[in-house]
Amino acid sequence: MRDPLNDSRGFTLTELVMAVAVGLVLLAAVSTAIVSGQRSSTGIERKVTTNQDARAALELMAAEIRMASFNSTFEPNLWRDPANCNAAGNQNRRGIQEATATAITVEMDIESPNPSRVCGDVDGEIIRYAYDAANSRITRENIRCPGGQNAANEMPFLGPIAGQPEVRTVEVVNNALPVFRYFDGTGAEILHANLPNDIPRIRRIEIALLVRSADVDPTSGQRRQMAYSTSIIPRNHGIQF
Repeated sequence: MRDPLNDSRGFTLTELVMAVAVGLVLLAAVSTAIVSGQRSSTGIERKVTTNQDARAALELMAAEIRMASFNSTFEPNLWRDPANCNAAGNQNRRGIQEATATAITVEMDIESPNPSRVCGDVDGEIIRYAYDAANSRITRENIRCPGGQNAANEMPFLGPIAGQPEVRTVEVVNNALPVFRYFDGTGAEILHANLPNDIPRIRRIEIALLVRSADVDPTSGQRRQMAYSTSIIPRNHGIQF
């Protein structure tokens, strides 16, 4: 009688090689899927971060610009020259003392519950937003005029911070794309060439931001670029008194 154990054979070399090859193929497939998933996750995370930064900045800009010309006490001669606290601003322009494709300066008397009837004596009443193309950023300048002295405080608002390269943030890359566009009550665009004379006619303002992510997208190998925009109606600017 034959012993079945003596008839059993192990794997041949060919079988072992094929098994290892199949295992390596499966391992490579799993590894590729994991790396692809990580890249996708990283790309989504960077997109979300870019979106959050740009959206938050856009919302704050819209909120402050929307308050342009707020004057609850109907105080005459309220508006100041933002470049010179001792000088009156152009009263016809009211609370929009500067309006260009790359910058806007808005004024408002927002003290509550008792407005001081003086513009610029507290924070947040004279605000200037400007596009700094050289540094790929938007700056926000809070202009105060205590005692007739200009106490402006300009700070990076969206984009790189000077002297702090370790802070990774989006870049604003509008370049030739206007950050600010202006429209009259009929919806017709007010050409930048006609400003500042047509500032009193402004009834709607559009803000457009073209931003680029701080880091390279691992999937495309390039920095992600996205556009954001919003439309603002500064209702107080259209009130005549």
